[in-house]
Order: sequence, then C-alpha cells, then structure tokens
Amino acid sequence: MGGGGQLTEPGEPGSRRAGGVYTWEEVQSHSSRNDQWLVIDRKVYNVTKWAKRHPGGFRVINHYAGEDATEAFTAFHPDLKFVQKFLKPLLIGELAATEPSQDRNKNDFHTLRAQAESDGLFRAQPLFFCLHLGHILLLEALAWLIIWLWGTSWTLTFLISIILATAQTQAGWLQHDFGHLSVFKKSSWNHILHKFVIGHLKGASANWWNHRHFQHHAKPNIFSKDPDVNMLHIFVLGDTQPVEYGIKKIKYLPYHHQHQYFLLGMFSWSRLKRVKLLKKPKNCDLAWSMSYYLRYLCCYVPLYGLFGSVALISFVRFLESHWFVWVTQMNHLPMDIDHEKHHDWLTMQLQATCNIEKSVFNDWFSGHLNFQIEHHLFPTMPRHNYHLVAPLVHALCEKHGIPYQVKTMWQGIVDVIRSLKNSGDLWLDAYLHK
Repeated sequence: MGGGGQLTEPGEPGSRRAGGVYTWEEVQSHSSRNDQWLVIDRKVYNVTKWAKRHPGGFRVINHYAGEDATEAFTAFHPDLKFVQKFLKPLLIGELAATEPSQDRNKNDFHTLRAQAESDGLFRAQPLFFCLHLGHILLLEALAWLIIWLWGTSWTLTFLISIILATAQTQAGWLQHDFGHLSVFKKSSWNHILHKFVIGHLKGASANWWNHRHFQHHAKPNIFSKDPDVNMLHIFVLGDTQPVEYGIKKIKYLPYHHQHQYFLLGMFSWSRLKRVKLLKKPKNCDLAWSMSYYLRYLCCYVPLYGLFGSVALISFVRFLESHWFVWVTQMNHLPMDIDHEKHHDWLTMQLQATCNIEKSVFNDWFSGHLNFQIEHHLFPTMPRHNYHLVAPLVHALCEKHGIPYQVKTMWQGIVDVIRSLKNSGDLWLDAYLHK
C-alpha cells in the first residue's frame, strides 16, 4: 500500500496504529461488510467492529464505508463532543496531506452551519412541542368523547375517523422530531419521548424507525441504500431503474396503471412498513407498542365491539396512510432516483429533495416537512426554524449552481403521478424494444 499505510496482521482490522497516513485508494479498499473504514474530518477510522453496536444501525455505517462521512456524522449527532469519545479508540490515522476533500462544497457548507448555530437555529422552543403534543392528546380525547356522548352513528364514526387520522398523522410528525433528537439537548430525553409518541400514541417501534429512517437521510433516493425507494418490484422509480428492469425483462405491476396503483396502494405500502415495525423489536419497543393497542381496545371495544373497533382503526390507518405517503413522497419521488454517484453532501441532498411552499396550513399539514431540503441538510434542527435557515440554504445553492426547487402542494401531488407514469413508460419502451 502507498501513502504510508501501516501494516497489520491478517484478520486483525483494528490493530493498526493511530499514526497511519492513507490515500483515498487505501480507504476505499476497505468498504466491504467485514472490513470498513471511513473518514471524518480527514481522520481515518476503522469501524468494522463498532458498526454492529452503532445506535443508528449498522447499515448507515455500511453506506459510508470507504467514504468521507464528515457531513453525515455532523448532521446526525447533536452533541459531537459526546460521540467523539466513541471515535477515539477507532482512530487508525489520517488522510495524506496531498489527498483532496471529497466534499467540494465543504467549507461553504460549514460556514452556513456555523452561522445557523450562532443564530440559535438549533435551539428548540419547548412551548412549540408542548402545544403540538397537547393538540394530539386533545384530538384523541375529543374523538372518544363524541362517541361516548352521542353514539356510534355512521356520521359520527366517519367524523371521529378523520379526527383520529389527524391525531395519528400529527403524532407521526412529532415522533419524527424526537427521533431526530431535535427537541431536547439531552439525547436520552429525546429517546424517551420518541418511544412514548411512536409507541404509545402510534403503536410502532422506535428502534425500527431509527434503523430505517437514518439510512434514508444518509443516502436519500439511492438504490440499495435508501429503503424508502425499495418498492419490492411493485413500482419502478426514477429514470434508471425502469430501463434496467425493462432490459432484463423484469415484470412488475402493469406499467400503464402504475400511477393508478400508487393511488390505491398507499394504504398497503404504509401497512407493509408498519408490519416491518414489529420485526425483531426490542422488548421495550414491544411494550410501548402493545400499550397503544391495549389502550385503544379498552376505549373502543365497549362502544363498537371487537369487530367494529378493528374496522374503525383499519379505516383510520387507511386515511392516515394517504396523508403520510402524499406528504413524504411529493418531496422525493419526482426527484433524482439512481445508484450511488458519491456526490458531496449538499449536492446529494438537493438532488433528492424539494420543498413545498410555506403557509400556516402547509407547515401544520406536513409537520414542516414542506421544508424537506433544510430538514435533510440539518436533521437535528428544530422544525420551527427551517424557514429561518431556508434563505441561507437557497443562497448557497445559487452560489454553487445547485437547483433549489420549491413547489405548490398541488404541483407536488401532480409531479408524483407524472413521475410514476414516466417511469412506467420508460420500462415499457425498454421491455419491448431493448
């Protein structure tokens, strides 16, 4: 090996001394599942053994093996001093001085982040999140009181279904805040409230959400790395995958109905993800999730009976799934979806995300995920500050010639359908003619 790499005995990937000097070629050669190096602030770390113990899941580490993970590391960890102590034993050296930075926009982006920090944009407003939690609990209580006081007519049942779906969706946005450690300074407090909201208020698993969602943020819209674009041969997405599937004669849902199946399949898609929530959950996650279903059955079985209660929650999930999928996919599905291209952090996130116009309704309806660009660049930033950092991000994108897209909500919805139809057409053309 060149660049002053330190030799080590075979089978001992962690035995290199911390004084090694390495080239990118050497770092990139350690990118297999059983041999993983990565770079943070030009320091080289052997994370092979640590990956399985990583709180955010081993797959996030896998996705950055052999790469510069500086921006991802900074973005996901609100307390860098705390996590540095875990990095120190993994240090094996540094990049050679002649090796370039992989992130061409790093200095400007660091300056922007530093300005946001100095402006207090990473400080949360406790009252905002207290009021948000309060309105969720109020909606839950209101739904039950309506049925308890006035009966289980079809009209009232439909009304409380909308109320419960609203509560469930808003709880989804709130658990997202806690899951990203954007509310409290102490990570442990965020973790506790995350388990409460996603478990007791929604019946899902915090552990599963962490492992899946951070992959999406680390490598958005990248096949085999972002689980949100793994459609299991149900849909083809983007411009690349349809052609690849068509050439290989891989069939999926009838191409000319892909956009229609998307409309009908959102409930199934969301339910599929929920089934995975309970796949090998931790004991505490299972307890939190079960507490939701016990509470729900205790409240509604006396009013609707067991069958009626199951039918009610199924309809609520149906409504919630439509809400959730439209909001989350209008920011990503029409954007670039492709294989790994090793772009810098800023470029990668902007190619995979777009914004929806700001308004009081849009902010509430989407849990401020209408500012998807800012959320992806700064996932630990409290959402009520996205609109404040947005002008700075827009200016940085203009400086580097990176498109910064903002749409109306209607245009976002239309683009989802148009994108799916375009992907279906590309598949058919490749299937028939290539």
